[in-house]
Amino acid sequence: MPPDSHSPKRRPALGRAIAGASLALLTACTLPGPDEVSRDGIFDPYEARNRKVHESSKRLDREVLRPVALAYAENVPDTAQILIGNFADNLSVPGAVVNQLLQVDLQGALHNTVRFGVNSTLGFGGIFDVAADFGIEEDDSDFGATLAVWGVPEGAYLELPVIGPSTERDAIGVAVDLVLDPLNAIARPHSYYLKGARIVARVGKRGRFASNVDSILYDSADSYAQTRLLYLQNRRFELDQAGAGGDGGEIDPYSELYDDEIDPYSELYGVE
Repeated sequence: MPPDSHSPKRRPALGRAIAGASLALLTACTLPGPDEVSRDGIFDPYEARNRKVHESSKRLDREVLRPVALAYAENVPDTAQILIGNFADNLSVPGAVVNQLLQVDLQGALHNTVRFGVNSTLGFGGIFDVAADFGIEEDDSDFGATLAVWGVPEGAYLELPVIGPSTERDAIGVAVDLVLDPLNAIARPHSYYLKGARIVARVGKRGRFASNVDSILYDSADSYAQTRLLYLQNRRFELDQAGAGGDGGEIDPYSELYDDEIDPYSELYGVE
């Protein structure tokens, strides 16, 4: 039997599976009833469960991630951190291209393809962000945004173990992105090294933005509500900017979380 005889069969099968799953996703996300969305535009029917996951994630951050991230930020030179971050960001570009093609965003897919090609060659594998010097900035995308383009509703707010804040739509997107990750096509152990670079870069971001993250997780009166608010605000803004349509509506941060004497913007966004 020819060595590639299975390939023509497996690829159409995978395509049919993705197509079938995509149709199922159109009804997978929970739709809120008329009285189930709070006045600040948040749909959180699983709040009790979400709060338990949030507390577990805080404990993991406090005991493991935060100490490691702070040690990394203090002992690894800033230049090295930037180069590792650039390399990890470049690894995510092929996945963004795949999603932009699924969104029929041909301009975005071409933009990212050029960016990836420039940084992978002139930028020595993406260590240097040469494309940005040419005005080709990052244009990220993911399967959650693809689902939004396809008309899948946002669904309920979720807190995912380790991953953190999400929605039903974005949780599905995370799972699909893991399956469709182009790094999966790279032979082991090289794929492990590349995925390890992503983890290191994420730890580095936790260390660099430690004061901002700490103010939300450990200094606020209700870190769960703060995290939920910021995630939904930022995610809906991202989708609106990308033309994917943030269908959750605008959020008024003053409505339920704060009294009249506190300005959440000065506390959360004052540090640049």
